[in-house]
Amino acid sequence: MTELAPMREQVYTDPRPKEHFDRFHERARTREPDWVYELVRILTSLYSYTFLRARAITVGNVPGSGAVILAPNHFSFMDHFLMGAFIRRKVRFMAKSQLFKPPMQFIYTHGGVFPVRRGARDEETFITARAIMDRQGAIAMYCEGGRSRTGKLAEKAKPGIGRLALETGAPVVPIAIHGSSKVRNWKRLQFPKVTVHYGEALRWETIENPTREQQQVVADQILTEIRGLYSGLEEHGRRGIVRRLREQRRARSSSPKGAAVA
Repeated sequence: MTELAPMREQVYTDPRPKEHFDRFHERARTREPDWVYELVRILTSLYSYTFLRARAITVGNVPGSGAVILAPNHFSFMDHFLMGAFIRRKVRFMAKSQLFKPPMQFIYTHGGVFPVRRGARDEETFITARAIMDRQGAIAMYCEGGRSRTGKLAEKAKPGIGRLALETGAPVVPIAIHGSSKVRNWKRLQFPKVTVHYGEALRWETIENPTREQQQVVADQILTEIRGLYSGLEEHGRRGIVRRLREQRRARSSSPKGAAVA
């Protein structure tokens, strides 16, 4: 097994007050990503396609329009770009507030990213996310919270994604990104093969003020779906999953109308 390159120590809290980030939220709520998004998409996609040999499976599961929550696992800083590389829609991302400093905050704000103050019960983040989804946007949210430092999926989901799913009633597309835990090994000239598998959309009835328990149940269900997709890639590999999907389609198309397929 390839050893993972070490990650920097996390700085969890941001000492800057809430008001410092109001302008970033206001821009995200009222404006769409501009040319910066497309430029970053082109550059990161070229890197992903060539050095990481990134390929997608069942990207058609992502709705082409309307509000949607995209829910990938989170191993690498490249996960945002890997997930968005195969989607023609402009995906809006949340990022830890510590990243919003010159000069990179220009890239983030013009690219449609908005901040989240970790550990601060940041209500502004949910207000921004709902405003974007009210305009039929696509939001990416990691149900594990921060990046995994072990290269393994978290045991338990954070409830925030459950809250957003229940409050908006929007479909949630679970996504497994396999191989991205080794992306940071580029300094050792090691480049993994990455596969992005988009699962079938999940949906729950809208609840205006879901309880913490309701949020957690939904978040755990989403993580369970991600874990299933990821385990499939671990067991069968990219080609194996594609082959199994083709076999399933052939079985459905060849079965008599109305007959059940095992």
